[in-house]
Amino acid sequence: MALVISVVVSYFLYNRIKKQYAQTTQPVKIVVAVKQLDPGSTITADAVTLVDWPVTFPIEGAMTKTQDAVGRMVLFPLAAKEPIRESLLAAPGSVGLSGKIPSGMRAVAVETNDVANVSGFLYPGSHVDVLVTFRPQTGRNDEEVTATVLQNVEVLSTGERLQPDPSGKPEKVRQVTMLLSPDDSEKLVLAANQGTVQFIMRNSDDQAQLQQPPAALKDLITGTAQPTTPVVKVRKAPAPAQPKNVYEIETYDGTKKNTVKF
Repeated sequence: MALVISVVVSYFLYNRIKKQYAQTTQPVKIVVAVKQLDPGSTITADAVTLVDWPVTFPIEGAMTKTQDAVGRMVLFPLAAKEPIRESLLAAPGSVGLSGKIPSGMRAVAVETNDVANVSGFLYPGSHVDVLVTFRPQTGRNDEEVTATVLQNVEVLSTGERLQPDPSGKPEKVRQVTMLLSPDDSEKLVLAANQGTVQFIMRNSDDQAQLQQPPAALKDLITGTAQPTTPVVKVRKAPAPAQPKNVYEIETYDGTKKNTVKF
């Protein structure tokens, strides 16, 4: 009886442990990209598929239904077979430029020229500093200054293009749209109305925020010899000769008289 009971209990425990292990190791279905997807593109039904994913390595924000991804715009580059997450896609119903604007941010367009847009090498995703040249109204004889208004600003679009040219060919555009906070948006609009706006391209990995004063015209004069003040040598007039005391002594040698002065 003891042997029969031990066999039954062992069999029951074995099946229970087996079921629990199967539940923890059974993969789940998640949505991945079939091919590379560029920012600004809309996901189609043939661009995504379902694959098995280990349940022990969950991905935050992963999708389990392809219909949840179809029709949504891609915000960041997606590689082939990469899991698609909510944070990588625009909100449902968002299309065009509005889908690339995160919550709390703003898109501001600025008129440019060939110089301001760095000869056409500005492209969506570039990071720039914004400079403005203006004349501060603090006095009658104020000279123009150039000041850095914004730093490390992301370019959302150049003209009507929401993604860089695949061949890297420069493109001359009339408008550049920036991604800014509401406060920085006001600064950019004010700067554009005060004077000439210039974009300075920077490395996207450079996150430094520099504190520097505006540059004035006098700062351009470097290495120039400054006029020196002539040195006037003043010669002192000679002091008048002090009168000498003259003493006279009369001496007599017999009947001969001599006078000695000193």
